[in-house]
Amino acid sequence: MSGDEVLTLVEAHLLSVLGHDSGRASVTFLGTQQIDVLRFGPDSEGVTRYVTLGASRAPMNDPAAPVVDTVAGPRMELVLSVRARPDSVLRRLAMLAASPAVDGVVLSPGTVLEIGEPFWDGARFSAVLVAESGGLIPDLELGEGRDPVRFCPVLPITTNEAAFKRVHGPAALEAAWLQAGTDLRDPARPELPAATGGAGG
Repeated sequence: MSGDEVLTLVEAHLLSVLGHDSGRASVTFLGTQQIDVLRFGPDSEGVTRYVTLGASRAPMNDPAAPVVDTVAGPRMELVLSVRARPDSVLRRLAMLAASPAVDGVVLSPGTVLEIGEPFWDGARFSAVLVAESGGLIPDLELGEGRDPVRFCPVLPITTNEAAFKRVHGPAALEAAWLQAGTDLRDPARPELPAATGGAGG
């Protein structure tokens, strides 16, 4: 199964779960293949979802490995859910999805990805936390010895929240959000109070 065949299956899977997309953009970074970002919604609750299409073309592998496995290895696409329609996020989300190919990183739940600029125009968030898959979009089984494609939410976080995660771990950060009743889809949500005073040095 080629990478393009994988993406055909991924797109069909997304459309079966989320319905027809309401727009898309294509981004290509130097030395990488195209990453598409599909927009779904906004839905009846005002939530827009942006999903990458292209990162799962090939499995993620440790760049230091002596042999690159083109079949086995984790495959992932990224999902952003937000109560707005910040289309300026498209290129930044594609950039994050391309990071395994560009920087040789293997993305996994609990990873913090620094963006270096607002995630979308006017956003207070300049990093994201990669969360566990298996929620809104089920994993897509590929068979033939291939890992499934996982659709992992990216949760926008502030600089202080990223520091809190480095000290206390992703589970503690998510627990603190839950305790505070944080709506992670709110583009104007307040920063976690514990992150301001509890991140450490």
